[in-house]
Amino acid sequence: MRLLLIRHGQTPSNVGHLLDTTAPGPGLTELGEQQAAALPERLADEKIDALYASTLVRTQLTAAPLAQARGLEVVIRDGIREIAAGDLEMRGDAASNDQYQRVAFSWPAGKPELRMPGGENGVEMLARYDAVIEEIAVSGVAAAAVVSHGAAIRTWSAARAHNLDADWAIAHPLPNTAVVVLEGTPATGWTAVTWSDLELPRTEPQPGR
Repeated sequence: MRLLLIRHGQTPSNVGHLLDTTAPGPGLTELGEQQAAALPERLADEKIDALYASTLVRTQLTAAPLAQARGLEVVIRDGIREIAAGDLEMRGDAASNDQYQRVAFSWPAGKPELRMPGGENGVEMLARYDAVIEEIAVSGVAAAAVVSHGAAIRTWSAARAHNLDADWAIAHPLPNTAVVVLEGTPATGWTAVTWSDLELPRTEPQPGR
């Protein structure tokens, strides 16, 4: 299966560097709307059989132009929402953002038991994301697009793709509407093909990945 993980378009909270993770969340800025409108043309060469978005408004608004262009229904699932910021919610200072990323990226680095202050741990976050990807896989579609969130995409991809790790995810932030393309299945594992248009080297699956 080919899986396209798409970060949502720009929001006011992105502009303010705020840790804004609760539903329903903000809508898109004017630039974010333009980014969403550009997705159908950007993905014109991609086969997409199913389209998913999280329970946050910004992903659904981002998915809407693609859904209209492809004649697809947007399936809404809570499991692909952003990593809950917990006690750090709506903070925009550098220390809070650093702490959020430090905890999130510790999960694919082998410490999924660590918990976001007042929020979820990696076991919980990866399990909810896995459940949605499993649902997509068992539906039998050949290709699916999932409009999700930057930290969630980076963390899940680093934890599940054979050829990615936490260091890669830390060093490569995803701009709004960036796409991570993976191929595989939950049973056989995943290989990242591209990361925000950057082609990735493919490696053999590693034990436990």
